[in-house]
Amino acid sequence: MLHFYHYAKCSTCRNAQKWLEGHKNQLDAVDITTQPPSKDQLKKILKTSGKTITDLLNKSGEQYRALNMKEKVKTLNEDQILDLLAKNGRLIKRPLVFNATKATIGFKEDDFKKNWS
Repeated sequence: MLHFYHYAKCSTCRNAQKWLEGHKNQLDAVDITTQPPSKDQLKKILKTSGKTITDLLNKSGEQYRALNMKEKVKTLNEDQILDLLAKNGRLIKRPLVFNATKATIGFKEDDFKKNWS
């Protein structure tokens, strides 16, 4: 079972879900906008994915622009950014897919093939 944080109106998330289900993955799907992952989950996702904190940010989202996150991330530490993300799922790049040993942020087919085939 894969944990799948998504937003139903996001075409990238729908494409990722279709890909995952097409490769026989069972999903525990959660709406990232109403139930964002906890700070601890986000820390685990970062560690498991090998990505940086800025890779978790939805840089093309309305909330990112509205909250001026481009400037804020220059002064906030990782812990403070994780606090913001855990409270506002629209700031998080989606979809987030993870299990106990692997995680992907966003939908890149090569990453999905490597991790979820």
